[in-house]
Amino acid sequence: MSSRSPHPLTPHVVRTETELRALIGEPSEAVCAKIADRLNAMTRQFIERSPLVCVASSDAQGNCDISPRGDGAGFVRILDDKTLLMPERPGNRIADTLRNILANPRLGLLFTVPGVTDSFRVNGRATITTDTDLLSPSTVEGKRPLLGLLIDIDEAYTQCSKAFMRSNFWDTSRFVNPAVMPTGGQVLRAIRGESFDAQAYDRERNERYRQRVGFY
Repeated sequence: MSSRSPHPLTPHVVRTETELRALIGEPSEAVCAKIADRLNAMTRQFIERSPLVCVASSDAQGNCDISPRGDGAGFVRILDDKTLLMPERPGNRIADTLRNILANPRLGLLFTVPGVTDSFRVNGRATITTDTDLLSPSTVEGKRPLLGLLIDIDEAYTQCSKAFMRSNFWDTSRFVNPAVMPTGGQVLRAIRGESFDAQAYDRERNERYRQRVGFY
């Protein structure tokens, strides 16, 4: 390992791919062969059955963001084996992903299927669309999305199960009781100070969720 440009906490850092490969080795032929530039009858099922996808993007300066998108299974629609449509549901309006796409269209997607330890990755380029013909099939509860992401696929491949198996992610006996985790209001109070009314914030947010305000 190289000692160039040391991190403040350690001089032992990896700076080149040569150094990296000396540590981890090369990928197998089978692993490389699974990377395709389109979907097929097998890989389509990961998208069709997925209710949750994580979206990675970055701006023109390389500042990164990752954001979850969730809805009914198959909410990311397959238009053809090279093109996806992801409806944009109402959010907090910070619009990190959308603003990033305006500067840099490249995205990374990770699709998960409940109970399944293999996941599915798509790398591609996104275009923000307002086309009502494309968006109308994504209407839920009578509300058509205002925006959607047209995603042109560059790479599509399965991700092996090791991460989910090591984490025991789908083992219900290991599920954490939400009551022991900080609430959104408590997190905000830690940021904004003790004068912030965390209980009122949580109460109002939970009521909005109960009424499904802003879900679609």
